[in-house]
This record gives sequence, structure tokens and C-alpha cells, in this order.
Amino acid sequence: MTTAAVEAIDIHKRYRGRDGEVHAVRGVNLSVSAGEVFGFLGPNGAGKSTTVRMLTTLMTLTAGSARVGGVDVATDAHAARRKIGVALQEAGLDPRQTGRELLVLQARLFGMSKHDALARAVELIELVELTDAADRRIKGYSGGMKRRLDLASALVHRPEVLFLDEPTTGLDPASRLTVWDEVRRINELGTTVFLTTQYLEEADALCNRLAIIDAGQIVREGAPAALKAELKMRLGLDADPTLDEVFLDATGRTRSRVAGDVQEV
Repeated sequence: MTTAAVEAIDIHKRYRGRDGEVHAVRGVNLSVSAGEVFGFLGPNGAGKSTTVRMLTTLMTLTAGSARVGGVDVATDAHAARRKIGVALQEAGLDPRQTGRELLVLQARLFGMSKHDALARAVELIELVELTDAADRRIKGYSGGMKRRLDLASALVHRPEVLFLDEPTTGLDPASRLTVWDEVRRINELGTTVFLTTQYLEEADALCNRLAIIDAGQIVREGAPAALKAELKMRLGLDADPTLDEVFLDATGRTRSRVAGDVQEV
């Protein structure tokens, strides 16, 4: 059997809050196949970010188990980190460096020789189409260029799985479409992508499958087309529903309630 790129088995997260114990994640089960673009959706406070932090070794599991690239994130976090790339919502870029300098530094930190680091930087600069801006300081990059450079930085060590945390939040429509193209290109080269997003149209456009989490539990999972078809049949709708409507149905929210939770619904 082929090892899942990402696997979570009955994972839980509890922690002490101001008002007592918080059970943020309540028995999440996930299996992401190698080569997929997998979307992870949920309203604010649903447990989405906590789940991702556990999968990327940034937070410990209270119970259950999780593996990335076949490596247990709890018992061998260091090896798991070698399997993943992470691009967080806020790009951690030094504005004083050039794009090329940043990528070379990242490669050197992963143990590459100077020659290999320079070569890898060229590959990644071409991949995200920043060749003309490679030797400009990052402080002069647009928001979209910074996001693309952050994607390149997460790919320096050729990870098996790339975790993207809301990669297009705050970007203008043209920059968002450019980042979508980069995600598709990265995936076509064989990298599994685990995407969290608050833009449902983004999940619909990019994801092979997705899961919706609410109140710490998975409430809906499947391919976007299949989820929409199931809702249409179950409710006897005449028109094809949108992924927005699937989300609202799965979480029991209305458009007025969801407006403050999920952007662009």
C-alpha cells in the first residue's frame, strides 16, 4: 500500500485557557494521498490552525497520532520537518536581502554546498517567475512577489508536502491568480499541497479534495464536485449549488453569521 502523504488518526488537542480547559481539536481523522492538493476549510475558532500546527510539529498532540511522509510527527519531529515545507500567512522575509540571497541562505541552512545552493536558488527563482527581480531587495517587492518568494523558500529542501496557510490573503485579484498558477505548477512537479484557505472559490479552483472542520471535528469531506452534487441531490435543488452553500450547510451557518468568520463567502 502507498503511504499517505499526510495522515492523522483521532488527533486531539486540549489546553488550559482563561476559562478552563479548551478542547480545540476533537478526534480529527485525515488521509491525504501523495500528489494531491488538499484543502482544509473552517470558520475562525474551528480548530483549523491548531490541526495544522500539530501536523507541522509546531504544537504537540494531546492524543492520537499523525504522520507526514510516513514519519511520526510526535516521536520524530526532526525527521518530519525534513519532509515538509511551510509557508505561513505572514511571510518571514528579510527586506534587506535580495530574493536570490534569501534562497541561497535557506539552502545553506539545509546543509547544501555553496555551489548547490546557488543552483537551487536559480531553479526556484525560475519556478516562481521572479528572474527579473532576483537581485532586487525584497523591500521593493509587491505583495504577490513576496508570496511567490515565500513559496520558493518553503521548497528549498524539496519537501514531499507543502503546507500553505492562507497563501493569498490580502492579495489583489491578479496576484491571487498568479499564486494559484504557482501552486498548480508546484503540485505538477510532484509536491503534495495541504492548503488552508478562507476563500471558498480558491478551494474550488485548486483542490482535488477538501475537508471542512467545525467545533474541532471534520463535518464534511470529499472532492468539491462530489460535495456539491451530494448537496444538490439531498436538498432537491434545481440549480447547481456553490461550495459556499456546501460550507454553510456543513457548518450550520447562515450567510449573516458566516460573514464575520469566513472572508468572501
